[in-house]
Amino acid sequence: MKEKRFEVLSTQGAIESYRIIVDKETGVNYLYVSNGTSGGLTVLLDSEGKPIITKNI
Repeated sequence: MKEKRFEVLSTQGAIESYRIIVDKETGVNYLYVSNGTSGGLTVLLDSEGKPIITKNI
């Protein structure tokens, strides 16, 4: 079986929830926010506007 590409690093909240998800192939971090039946996903950026990369996942 193929290994999962995405891993949830952090979860916070109940009704409105926040998750930091990392792409294990690229190391890019994403923020997923959900509230009820709606949600959104965005790349996490550092102070210079570059994607946050997690190495060695």
